[in-house]
Amino acid sequence: MAEIKYEIIETIGVLAEGSRGWQKELNLISWNENTPKYDIRDWAPEHQKMGKGVTLTKEELKTLRDLLNKMDL
Repeated sequence: MAEIKYEIIETIGVLAEGSRGWQKELNLISWNENTPKYDIRDWAPEHQKMGKGVTLTKEELKTLRDLLNKMDL
């Protein structure tokens, strides 16, 4: 399997923290030197390991924001 390269351009915030120290974060990340995208996933301390996540363009993130704003929470 090919190595995945990533660079965290901006850490936007932590959504949750697990008991083992992993954090679910929203970050702006460049994957394999491509255009940065918004990313939600679990990260181990120091970002040496990651879990599965979802990557969104700016337009998709705006749509998600609008959908969440419509919810009655």
